[in-house]
Order: sequence, then C-alpha cells, then structure tokens
Amino acid sequence: MSVTPSVTHAQWQQRASQLSFETRAYLNGEFVPAASGETFASINPATGNTLANIVCCGAVEAETAVAHARAAFESGDWSRLAPAARKRTLLALADLIAEHQQELALLDTLDMGKPIGSALGDVASAIECLRYTAESLDKLYGQVAPTGDDALGLIVREPLGVVVSIVPWNFPLMMTIWKIAPALATGNSVILKPSEKSSLSALRLAQLVAETAIPKGVFQVLPGFGADVGKALALSMQVDAIAFTGSTQVGKLLTQYAGQSNLKRTFLECGGKNPNIVFEDCADLPSVAHQAAAAIFHNQGEVCIAGSRLLVHNRIREPFVRALCEAAKNMQPGDPLDPQSFMGAIVDQEQYDKIAGYIELGAQQGAHRETIEAQSSDLPDGLFIPPTVFNDVTPDMAIATEEIFGPVLAVMGFDDEEEAIALANDSDYGLAAGLWSQDVNRVIRVARRLQSGQVYINNWAGPDMTMPFGGVKQSGNGRDKSLQTLGEYTETKSIWLAIH
Repeated sequence: MSVTPSVTHAQWQQRASQLSFETRAYLNGEFVPAASGETFASINPATGNTLANIVCCGAVEAETAVAHARAAFESGDWSRLAPAARKRTLLALADLIAEHQQELALLDTLDMGKPIGSALGDVASAIECLRYTAESLDKLYGQVAPTGDDALGLIVREPLGVVVSIVPWNFPLMMTIWKIAPALATGNSVILKPSEKSSLSALRLAQLVAETAIPKGVFQVLPGFGADVGKALALSMQVDAIAFTGSTQVGKLLTQYAGQSNLKRTFLECGGKNPNIVFEDCADLPSVAHQAAAAIFHNQGEVCIAGSRLLVHNRIREPFVRALCEAAKNMQPGDPLDPQSFMGAIVDQEQYDKIAGYIELGAQQGAHRETIEAQSSDLPDGLFIPPTVFNDVTPDMAIATEEIFGPVLAVMGFDDEEEAIALANDSDYGLAAGLWSQDVNRVIRVARRLQSGQVYINNWAGPDMTMPFGGVKQSGNGRDKSLQTLGEYTETKSIWLAIH
C-alpha cells in the first residue's frame, strides 16, 4: 500500500533537516543508555550521511527487560485488565500514531531508504492494524464444552506472558505493529527488538507509548544486533514466545534457541521466492504486466512477498516481457524524499553488494538481461539499483532459487498448467504466490495446488486486515493480521468443574 503525499519534495527535505532522534533503549518506561556504552550508526542509504548513533543493547539489557516484563505481567495491571480497557488504550495509541504519521513515515524513509509515499502507506497500514486488533479483542468469547449434567467444561484463553517481537528493516513500523498489536491486545508484555538497520521509528513509537496508559514494563524497546541482544532474549527462560519476521537462516537459529531453553513458542515469517503465474488468457496484458512489475519493484524489491519469479505461458511470454519492461521504465529509483520516486535506496552497502552480485551471477549463468530504457538514466548518489529483468531463466539458476531481496526479476516460460504448478512449487519457500487467468475453474484448481500460505488471483498482495499473512515450508509457520493472530498470542486452558 502506498499513499501519495501532498507535501512537496522540498518540504520533505526541510522536515528531514529539522528532525531529532531518540537513540536510547526504552526500559521499564524510561529511555536509558546501554550498560556497555556502545552505539551503532544509523546511516541514510540515499546519502551516506549518519543520522544518529543508537544505543547497542546486549545481554545485560535483555535480562533487565525480561525481568521488568515478567514483573509487569505478574502484576496484572495489563494482563488482567478488562479487554475493553485495553482496547481503549490501544485505540488511543493508534490516534497518537495517526497524529504523527508523517514524522514516522519520514523516519523510515531516512533510516532505510524507502520512498516517502510508500512509507506513508506503511504507517496507514499500521494504524489500520492497531485499530482492527483493538476493536476485535473484546469481541472474542470462550467456549463451554458439551459435557453431561454432572460437569461444566470451560475453555478459556489466557495471555502467554512475555513475548519478544523481532522485526525486519524493510517495513519497520508496519511490521512492528503487526507483531505488537495482537500481543499487547491479548494481555502480554512485549519486548521489541527492531532491526539495527531501521530502529528510529521503533524508538519514536516508544515515546508515543509513554504517553498512553500502557503500564511500565509492558512494552520495551531494545535496539541492537541479533547475535547479541536478540540471542540473549531468545535463550531466556523467562520469555514465553518469539514472534519473528526475517530471513529463514535466522528463523532456524531462533527455533534452535527455543529448544535449547524453555521450548518457547516461535512464530516465524521468513523468506520467500514467490511465483507469479501468468496464463495465456490473462486479461489486458499491459495492465497485468504493470502489476507484475510493481509486484517485484515495489520497495526496491526488498519485500518478503515480492513476485520475484515470473512464470509466463510461452505463447505470450515475449510480448508480456516487453510490456513489463515498458512499465519498469517508470519505476526507477530516485531520492526517497521525492514523492515522484517509485523506488528508493537499497538499505545498506551489504545488501547493495548482495543484489549486485546476483545480477552479475544471473548473466554469468546464461540468463538474458532485458534492456529497460529509463526516461532518465542518471541515478542519484547513494545505494540505488534500477529495475532488472532476466528472461530465459532456468530453474537451476541462483536467481531462480535464492531470495535476492532486491529489484531483480527472474522470468521463466511454461507450456501448460502442470508445468506451471511444478515450477511454482519447485522452491524451499512457500510464502506467497499469484496467478492470472480468466478461467475460474483453472484459478481455483491451481490455487489449491500451490504450496503457499497466500495465493493472489488476478492481483498481487491484495488482502486487508481480515486475512492471515504467513507462509509454509521454509517461509515459516506464524501468521500476522486477522483474528487468527489473537489466538496465537494466547494459551488455551481447560477448566473442568464437577457438579454434585
């Protein structure tokens, strides 16, 4: 989702120059430095300038935060508060986020390089998620088991306890709210570990939380690196669950840490190499091609559900690729503060080098790189990569199998439905998939056979807050959004009352 801002490029630049940043950890209602005194730099990838030096938390802060979170949970000030009261507080937080939505969007744009229009859309989605979740929490009922007259069986839901939310850098505020909204709504204490690549909006969120009635210790923010503070939180015997969005590699580590400690729950939303299938009877080829281009180039391709594998029926593949490249001409990277920029900057040098390496490898392995003649070929200074399309890709190529997390599209052809399904399912991942056809029998038939947590038919990434978001296979096992999420952050308890 993106929002077209009414603020001009020059106005965004002026606002950016006037920002101040909170850089300290948020522990038990206070902003504090790290015990080690260490910090790390937040660098604007569009300019290379250092925005701020942020506190780098470690095991000491993790232990302290867990102790405060546990104490807050056991006190019952939040965990046993009436759902209607928690709802009011979370709605008040949503109102505060709405009041500061342009500032929050600007923080994410500066911190990780996404275009300001896209960042505004992310904040709008975050507000929608928080309000939806808050409005839902006092409308969920327990159950009464079908027992005999000599007993009463109650099935109730209780909060888990202490939840650690570890969120990625590509949609910083939106993913944060996706994680913390259901956890807080159901009465848990939450410790947020933002990515070290995009911590600024999380710390600004903490300032807003401090203005609400959420008790101390119920929500805390620990910026830092996964190998330090993240690992310490994951190994803690007093943490009851980890909610994570990020790479499959890190998701596997967190699962191991859960097993090495107290067998805490792990809700994982990991990587994706998502197939986007275009059949020969797709409606309006130029329109579908434009949407297929947006599916991979939105947010610089730094999207877990990016449509990075495009499977096109060979009968229409060449004209479809030409139409896609034509659409990509207007999806070039530019200054993230310019409302006209479709793509922004790559988050950091490490990610830039990784993407560039895959582009070089794709050519080396024999894929054909299509020419995209942009209206302007002059890229601004900074970490910018233009839309890149490879045709004639084969399933054994690295660009067809590995998650690149950048604006690189792998196009493969197929001749029939069975081949399309086989190609789509030939992946370790199963986060999202799309298909385009006017044959209603075909789209239902194919959708049911795709090994994916989400299937988009004649659209890409269309679901709203009412639909669960998550994957299968090595894309993880957790779900964000929808009423289903509220159940994940609660424990089922059976109460059996004998009647004499």
